Amino acid sequence: MSRKVLRGFSAGDFANARRHRGLSVSDLSRFANVGASTIHAWEAGTRTPQVDLLARVMKILDAPISQVVPIDPAHRYPGDWRVLNGLTQPELAAAVNVATTTLRGIERADIALTETNAIKLAARLGISVTEYRAAYDRARQRPPGTPV
Repeated sequence: MSRKVLRGFSAGDFANARRHRGLSVSDLSRFANVGASTIHAWEAGTRTPQVDLLARVMKILDAPISQVVPIDPAHRYPGDWRVLNGLTQPELAAAVNVATTTLRGIERADIALTETNAIKLAARLGISVTEYRAAYDRARQRPPGTPV
């Protein structure tokens, strides 16, 4: 599982979501089965969450992931759509029956996005093929060194 920084995560929005729900860090930690130090680090902005843990916590907060990962749809990459659905690469790859390495290559725009894969991925992510292709094209055209 990737341990990279979660693109677009807002520590402030996350802390506000927890407070809005009226939960202490301790209670959220206990209900979501995530360490309190992890929640504190997310809120302090010293660490960003893994997708699966964030999905679990946001379910407890009864809020969409997009509330704490506010990336404008016009600026999303393929991996952003996956994150907003609370899926890891292995989970999405299994759901659409492609190899995780293939999905990784598509998200990085290192390999071609076939029509078949575009259709399957868009359907599973609940977006149009046009939206998914636009995200892929943005990833292909991003400046050198820009993370996806």
